[in-house]
Amino acid sequence: MKQATKVFLLAALAHSVFIGTGCKKPKSETTGWQYNNEKWGGFEKPKFQEQETGPGLVFIEGGTVSLGNFENDVMFERNALKRRVSVPSFYMDETEVTNFHYLEYLYWLNRVFVDNPLVYRGALPDTLVWRNKLSYNEPYVLYYLRHPAYREYPVVGVNWLQAKAYTDWRTDRVNEMILAREGFIDLDVQKTTGDNNFNTEAYLLGLYTPTVKKELKDYAPGGKTRQVRMEDGILLPDYRLPTEAEWEYAAYGYMSPEYNENIDVKRIYPWDGLTMRRSDSEKNRGTMYANYMRGRGDAAGVAGRLNDAGFYTVQVKNEDYLPNDFGLYHMAGNVSEWTMDVYRPLSWEDGQELAPFRGNVYKTKVTDADGIVAEKDSLGRIPYRDVTDVENAKRRNYRKSNNIGYKDELEYTDFEQKYDYGVTSLIRNTARVYKGGSWNDRAYWMTPGSRRYLDEDLSTATIGFRCVMDRVGDPRKTK
Repeated sequence: MKQATKVFLLAALAHSVFIGTGCKKPKSETTGWQYNNEKWGGFEKPKFQEQETGPGLVFIEGGTVSLGNFENDVMFERNALKRRVSVPSFYMDETEVTNFHYLEYLYWLNRVFVDNPLVYRGALPDTLVWRNKLSYNEPYVLYYLRHPAYREYPVVGVNWLQAKAYTDWRTDRVNEMILAREGFIDLDVQKTTGDNNFNTEAYLLGLYTPTVKKELKDYAPGGKTRQVRMEDGILLPDYRLPTEAEWEYAAYGYMSPEYNENIDVKRIYPWDGLTMRRSDSEKNRGTMYANYMRGRGDAAGVAGRLNDAGFYTVQVKNEDYLPNDFGLYHMAGNVSEWTMDVYRPLSWEDGQELAPFRGNVYKTKVTDADGIVAEKDSLGRIPYRDVTDVENAKRRNYRKSNNIGYKDELEYTDFEQKYDYGVTSLIRNTARVYKGGSWNDRAYWMTPGSRRYLDEDLSTATIGFRCVMDRVGDPRKTK
């Protein structure tokens, strides 16, 4: 009898350990039903450990930081007053998007939309931005974008709208690559034309049917196999442009020592000290930390000692320029960079303490009467529309679709004040913030707190961009 009792207790203990570890048949902690089991309804719990780092990205661990301009406000604009905020973790491109990166995008557009050349033409950078009425820059007009000598140089002449379109395209190409790499789909470029191209949202909604190589097991009753879902954690979040706060946070590159949770220095630029190296080796001493206009008529230095090595732009990875503490190159100098934000002089005064951003326009998918997304647009993407005031009638966190002008004006209803009283801005809602100094700027603009803006459909020879991606889950990257 004692032996039988002992065997029963050992069996019970083994069963409890099996449930706790979830080796093969994990169970719900709330209902006790088994996951991944057709007999128990088939609710799935896919294996997931860590978000994959997308191509070209560097992990930026978020934190609290004082943003704003810490240099003398030589422009007297008072548009970047200091404020302490928190920026969640994210991923950012190690370098600016290069001419070669962008040429890959143009090639894809030309190949896929061969019957609609306007798509390709609409993405072309404006190479005429290099022209100056009193300067000879025709070699850059002719060669900068396409000549292999400039392959690793930052793309310019791209407006904000074009940069955003590039980020959308990159999202789909990376997720398509992941599905092909993992053996779920077969890349058939001969069939990829017009709206029949891979789009992440269309794929998840079942509106894009690739050539299937393998599928995941479907545990639903009567199910056999299924395609990848968002719940599987295989597909990556979207590439996008950085918010102004994210860009500035990443540029400073502050990281606290592990022992004190404190930022011990305050930087003017993305490095410690001023613009010139002092304590490096004898070879590098006196050279510049960034590619910028050093002074009147001095773009690169003296022959035999071209100590910033760039009359115009330079390669995005160049041994003459060190990355900042986050591992990001050229967060000051070379080219300025687009951000997502719509410009307001009072952005840092009006913004939230956590993840500040101005530019939210809330949209929803275009559906039929049954709430089903019926078709894709001419580019193979899911169409969206602005949410209506009726749809938002019972919301407390927002009422309008377009919140770009929030706090710009006073608007009352019979029972409440929707918007706080403030100063009306004369800045257009299409004016986008760009950050960082360029090859043609003085040192003042290289401090990450400085702010400028340009209409979203305009471009210059001094503005490029880089992409970011949201970090999902734990803000600390696990090993």
